[in-house]
Amino acid sequence: MLDADHFRRWMTATAASVDREAERLTALDSPIGDADHGSNLRRGFRAVTAALEKEAPDTPGAVLVLAGRQLISTVGGASGPLYGTLLRRTGKALGDAAEVSEEQFTQALRTGVDAVMQLGGAAPGDKTMIDALVPAVDALDAGLGFGAAATAAEQGAEATTPLQARKGRASYLGERSIGHQDPGATSAALLVAGLAEAGAGTGADPV
Repeated sequence: MLDADHFRRWMTATAASVDREAERLTALDSPIGDADHGSNLRRGFRAVTAALEKEAPDTPGAVLVLAGRQLISTVGGASGPLYGTLLRRTGKALGDAAEVSEEQFTQALRTGVDAVMQLGGAAPGDKTMIDALVPAVDALDAGLGFGAAATAAEQGAEATTPLQARKGRASYLGERSIGHQDPGATSAALLVAGLAEAGAGTGADPV
């Protein structure tokens, strides 16, 4: 079972990886976006960790709702609403339970991903964060564990390189978006990797 501590570790691990990879995310964003993806997410996840230290929510759902709210209020561009929606809708789907199973979390995460697809109008293959998130949820749905979900997300992000963007800022470039790995899919893969890191050695299946 997954408790609030697990979800706090998830957010903390993600914040640390975003901090480490911020320059890389911005470099990926530079040719096809506004060259601010890394700095925006770094600011947002730093705000998340600060808020979690201050408020210490005691349920998984409350942790994610708070994190989502912080991202919406502190991250510029489209990333804040998209990531904020993902976490808030996932958290709301978890309800007020003190602990949730991996199966319950997977169902809630799919609800969050579906909300992101509805908000952004993106589908798999459009060269967005969805290309990392959907394979990750599919891996969890198949019972493969958090580690496999992280691998699927990373592979999904890498697979955006040859695609032409059909949504988001990069879509304005048309064929010039081909040959660049999508920064949103890359940061989404970091989020899923943080989930695997949070589950390692805690009884949650990291494999």
